Amino acid sequence: MKYKLISLAVLFAILSTLALPVLGTTVQAQGSPLQDIPIVGDIAGGGTFEGTFDLQRFILQGGELFAVGTLSGTLTNAAGEVIGTVTDVAVQLPVGFGNATCEILELTLGPLDLTLLGLNVFLDTVFLEITAEQGGGLLGDLLCAIANLLNNDAPLRSVLNLLNQILRLLG
Repeated sequence: MKYKLISLAVLFAILSTLALPVLGTTVQAQGSPLQDIPIVGDIAGGGTFEGTFDLQRFILQGGELFAVGTLSGTLTNAAGEVIGTVTDVAVQLPVGFGNATCEILELTLGPLDLTLLGLNVFLDTVFLEITAEQGGGLLGDLLCAIANLLNNDAPLRSVLNLLNQILRLLG
């Protein structure tokens, strides 16, 4: 399920990136839609980073998907003063979609009528769903790891191959 969610999110992101130039009202010069992707973030101790990322390809490393490209941008402190810049630095950014959830147990118990020595007990249908949040804490991480023991990276590898084929077509 995790791989389906990741696949759909990556496919949606790429398709929406491809659709944006079509929706524009003016014709612009042909360029890769995966160049100059805005990157914004906060730094520890106050301050921000603003820059762009030029996507070159995707790789699979340690069972995780990474976007490989170059990063350029400016680092400013909390007062808004520039404290550093980077230009065309080679980076590998993890492709993540927030905290993933792992389905641990889904159980449905039907209604139960019990009469015992003059005591009547009625229990309606019970739906029990237990999910673990990866990155949400030690127990969630552990349960997600156990739930994914039998998974391999074959679905993720096929997503990786498709993403790189799309990049070659765009480039």
